[in-house]
This record gives sequence, structure tokens and C-alpha cells, in this order.
Amino acid sequence: MLQHLKKIKLIVLVSCTTLTAFAQKINTKEANRLEKLAQQVTIIRDNWGIPHIYGKTDADAVFGLLYAQCEDDFKRIEMNYIEKLGRLAEIKGESVLYNDLEIRLLIDAEEAKSDYKKAPVWLKKLLNSYADAINFYLYKHPEVKPALLTHFEPWYPLLWTDGSIGAISTADLSTAELKAFYSGNNDKVAYVEREKNVQTGSNGFAFAPSKTADGNSILYINPHTTFYFRPEVQVTSEEGLNAYGAVTWGQFFIYQGFNENCGWMHTSSNVDVADMYAEKITNKKGKLFYEFDKKLVPVIEKEITINYTEKEKLIAKKIKTYFTNNGPIMAKRDGKWISLKSMNRSMNSLIQSWVRSKSKNFEEYKKAMDLKANTSNNTVYADNKGNIAYWHGNYIPIRDKTLNWSKVIDGSVSATQWKGLHDVNETVHLYNPVNGWIQNCNSTPYTSAAENSPKKENYLPYMAPDGENFRGVNAVRIFSKGNNYTLDKVIADGYDTKLSIFEVLIPSLITVFEKNIKATDPEYSDLIEPITLLKNWDYYAKENSVATTLAVEWAYKLDPIIQKAYIDEGEPDQVENTKRFAQNATTSQLIPQLQSVLKELKTKWGTWQVAWGEINRFQRTSGDLVLQYDDSKPSLPIAFGPSSWGSLPAFKSNYQNNSKKRYGYNGNSFVCAVEFGPKIKAKSLLAGGNSGDETSKHFTDQAEMYQKGKFKDVLFYKEDITKNAERTYHPGE
Repeated sequence: MLQHLKKIKLIVLVSCTTLTAFAQKINTKEANRLEKLAQQVTIIRDNWGIPHIYGKTDADAVFGLLYAQCEDDFKRIEMNYIEKLGRLAEIKGESVLYNDLEIRLLIDAEEAKSDYKKAPVWLKKLLNSYADAINFYLYKHPEVKPALLTHFEPWYPLLWTDGSIGAISTADLSTAELKAFYSGNNDKVAYVEREKNVQTGSNGFAFAPSKTADGNSILYINPHTTFYFRPEVQVTSEEGLNAYGAVTWGQFFIYQGFNENCGWMHTSSNVDVADMYAEKITNKKGKLFYEFDKKLVPVIEKEITINYTEKEKLIAKKIKTYFTNNGPIMAKRDGKWISLKSMNRSMNSLIQSWVRSKSKNFEEYKKAMDLKANTSNNTVYADNKGNIAYWHGNYIPIRDKTLNWSKVIDGSVSATQWKGLHDVNETVHLYNPVNGWIQNCNSTPYTSAAENSPKKENYLPYMAPDGENFRGVNAVRIFSKGNNYTLDKVIADGYDTKLSIFEVLIPSLITVFEKNIKATDPEYSDLIEPITLLKNWDYYAKENSVATTLAVEWAYKLDPIIQKAYIDEGEPDQVENTKRFAQNATTSQLIPQLQSVLKELKTKWGTWQVAWGEINRFQRTSGDLVLQYDDSKPSLPIAFGPSSWGSLPAFKSNYQNNSKKRYGYNGNSFVCAVEFGPKIKAKSLLAGGNSGDETSKHFTDQAEMYQKGKFKDVLFYKEDITKNAERTYHPGE
């Protein structure tokens, strides 16, 4: 992969059709300025390689934070901004051209530049420090060869303003539809091809003093992302900043974490924040118009140029794109052009991401929420005064409550326009429930605190179309009977591996088998032992469990409806779909699928009796952006399994290139439990390690801990950090 990127870099440099000037030399005056700035920042690397950044000002701290990120994994920073700039095709070729177009339509670089110019002084200082740090790193490390971006601009963070792994909100519209529309092949694509049914997301849990052993609130932070998507950091200044947690590569705020006063955990939300409109288009003498309130309005046309590589040349493709008052045209359905209304970046969103990390108390955090600019997240909160809270979404447009906003809406009338944003107190939220705990597992907020949850009838459907899933079922089961929580007990419950979906599916399998497969049938002898094993299973994923292997592999072969995670308004959720399927499943829907699993296991392993840990593996052999997996190289057995089936810890694994084993690539990444007592106590864990450099001892120093769910103590206070310091330095040294 890296050789490929270097090759593309050469192509870009020699091409005369590139849009930007590369490799800006830093003159002596600029170098002296950056060297002086670097001396105002101290980075202490602890014995896990975690960077603790100290600066006099917030801008100093941002400089140190971005420099440390570059040291750990510059290529991930660069790739995130190549994507957000809509320039992936310049290194990956024509196959991703329409991914770039989608980004260009929904994230406007010119708007980001304009926001930078009018940003408040304090924010502009942070943005400047972001760019200064990365450019200083490249200046000090000429051996680092960027794939494309040799100079970073201070407006780049305004392209990606909330930290979520999902870059954009597109409703149900897919990149395939976009390509079909703008390439003229609209008859060859299904309406909805965007993957929606695969569970991703995260777990967030908060415990009030009434539920904890020491009378302090506790927050559990458990994002489920692609591995190595976020590193662990602490960033501190003399201007009131002291935040610890996970930062998305290339961003300057702690996305999920805590300070001395409070903590915040974000889970992916299914709140409706983007809508599709059917436009009435008229062509008059070669000019396009759209109808709005019975008047014809000219369609806005913009020519967008996407560069892509082909046969070692950079080729420019010009695409005429179209916009109405609702947004860009993204598809054609039933003969009508479909526009998308969404908000995928804003300066307010970036401001909110920063100010919440400096919140001193519950009221200040609520003021950050009042900015109403977070489009993709739910938030679980806890603080040192004993408050716990939950917000389901944050940016929620006001709409006509008589319409189903998950469907395509008539764009030709003003009645369907958004009418501002809902105040936070109108949205689904929960403060200090009497049961003393809150959970969200990308599931409905209406079970977030069992019987003390918000009531569905009190809210509009588009505010929480999310359904229940089996992680949510598992969490409610566990916390409804939990008490006297400590950090270790919270971590133990957070690692509950019960695959609760099989409490529904396995009894159906047993019933079908016992009812329809007789002892005289030829398949009986092959099935009786594995089915008996499943019948006696306790539904917990374990490293030495053969039943786990059979169940997980079997479930993936069943009707995909049982995997459907994110739903639209009025649709049945995962739990409902699974129960319906199990109640009505026939022999042909359950038995051949198990037979197929048995056959595949015998072919690969010589027996179907293969323990889950033999198959389910963690492997990190390189720091490449696209990892390759190899059965012949060392790997670790992982006991927990896919969150799709109800496991609270997540480890999504697949067979890779006809591998014998499944290799994990997504799930538990940065995990942290924090207790807000008189002093912060916290424990954390990373997948693999904090460094992306395969030669670093911090590349895999947490791998075996990850395997065992063994957390390290967080070093939050400077005296503890200094005692465990591995290296103390200024950027550039």
C-alpha cells in the first residue's frame, strides 16, 4: 500500500493538471516562528506511549496535540483530510471518483474557507496552530513522504467538525445512485444501495452515586469503530483545558473523554437529520427550472472538477452538478430528481466540539448542547457532582409532524421546508433518572433507563426512529440488577459477552429439528450432536466454546433481516424482526444453514468442533491503512464476538482473502471507565497500541491486554505522569 502511495505521489508531482501547488518551503522567518512556538509546548510520553501535552495557551496545546498525532500516525491524518477534501481519486483512481463527488457536493471547501475568515479570534488561533503543527512536523521530518498533502491549511478542520466516523449524512441516498445520475446510467441501479444494516456504533453507560460503591458517578466510554481510528491523548493548557480521551486523527478536540469535572461519550445516532426531496424539474429553451410554490426558479448549476489517476497520469473530469433550494441533486427515482437537505459541516459544530471539552459543570455542558450543531451523535454524560444525563441527538430540524420524513418528500412546496431547529429541551433527553443508570447501545432511547426512560409518546417520530437491538436488551438486563459499581465492576459488565439474540434463535432451531428431523432421516446423525451442544449452551461467547463458533457462523447465514440495525420511522427493529423470523421459521430457513456451517468447518479444519478462539483472531502486523491478514503470522484468540448478536464488547471479524481464520478489524478500539471522585480515577485500553509505527514498542504493547480485557491505569495528574514518563520533549526535538 505504501509503495503504491509513493508511486501515486510521483505521478501527482510530475503532472501538469494538478489543482494545487505542493511542497511549500518554510523560509527562515517562518521556521524561526515555529521553532519558538514549539518551545512553548511540552510533550510527555508515558510508559504506554500516550502523549500528555502541556501548553500555556489553548493554541499551544493544539500545536502539541497535532504534532504528537503526526509522530504516531501521520498517514491517517493525511488520509482523513484527503477524503474530506474530495481528493481520494487522485491516489486511488477512477473507482472512487463518485465518492469524491459526493463529498464535494455535501462538504463545501469554499464555505469552510469563508468560515475560517470570519471565525472568532480564539478559534482562528486554534485553527492556525493545527496547520502550524502539521507543517512543522513535515518540515522537521523530510523523510516522511505524504501521499498527496504536503502543506496543510488552517481551514481544513472546518471540513470535518464533529469527530464522528461517519463523514456525511445522506439519508437513504447511495453513492451508486449518485454515480448513476451523473454518469447517465440511471436505469442500472437499485434505489437504495448504501449499507445500513450492519451494526456499528458504540456503547455508553453512566452510573449515578446511588449505584456506585464510593458514591461517585462513573462513565463508561466504549466506541465501536474501525481499529486504530482514534488514539489516546491528554491535552492541557493554562487557559482551563485539561481533557483526556480519544481524538480522531487530525482533529484538535477530545471527541470522547473527560476532564476534571465531567465526561462525555458519543454513540452513533439514527435521528433524522437529512431529508430527501422530489423536485419538479422543467426544461425551458435549454435552461432548467424547479418548481417552488407554483413558481419556476432556475436550477443552480455548478461545474465540479475531480482529478483521478489512470495509467500513471492525472486526469481531470468535469462534472456539471445541480442544486435547488433544498440542496444538491443526488439521484433520480421514479423519473424525479432527488435533492438532499443536510448539514455536514459548520463552524458552530466545531465550536461545540471544543467548548464541551472545557465544561466545568452540568450547566456549562448543557450550554454547549444548546449550540444544537452535533448532527451525528447521542451523548452519555456524567460529572463530579453526581449528575448523569443522556441526549438523543442534538441537531434536529423542525418539520411538519404529519409527514413520514424517512420517505422522499415533495420539494415543490414551502410547507415541507425545515422551520428552524428544535430546542434541546424539546428533544429526547434524560437527566438523573431515579434508577441511577443510563445506557445507549445505538438503540432506542425509550429503554435507556428501563422503566424510567423517556416515553415515546412524548416525542415526534423523526426524533428517535431508532429501534431496539440485542446489545440494548443485554445492557438493560445487566444494569437492572447491578449495584455497588466500581471501575472494575463497570468494566466487567461492559465486557459481558452474552449473545442474547440466540435466546430467540436457538429455541426455534431446536423446535424445528425435534419436530421435523426424525432419527431415521439421513441428516439426523450429522445434526444431533451440534444441535445438542447448542441446546445446552449458555449463550455466552467464550474462547474455548465450540457452540459460539456454530452459533455465530450459523446466524450470518440466516435471513439478513435479523442484522438490520438502523431503521426508518415505523419499521420493525432488530429485536422485532428476529422474533418474527424465529416464530415463523421453517426447516428450510434454519437447518440447511447449519449444515452449511458444519461442512465449511470440516473442509477448513477437518472437524466442525472448532473453538471460537481458534477462529476469531486479533492480528496487527503493519501500520498500513489497509491491513492484510495472514494465517501463517502470529495472532491472538479473542473470546468476545460481534455486537450484532448482543455482545456488549464488540469484535467484528471476517475471513480475509480465503483465510482459515476470521480477523477482527472493527469494534472495541479505545475503551475507558472513569470515576469522578475528589480525584479522577480511570482505566483505559486500546486495540493494539497507541502508535501506528510497527517498529515502536507501543504498536502492540496493549494487544494481549486487549485480548484479556485487562485495562491500564490512566495517568491523569502530572505528578503521576512524570513518575511514569518515558520521554519529555518539545515538538521538533
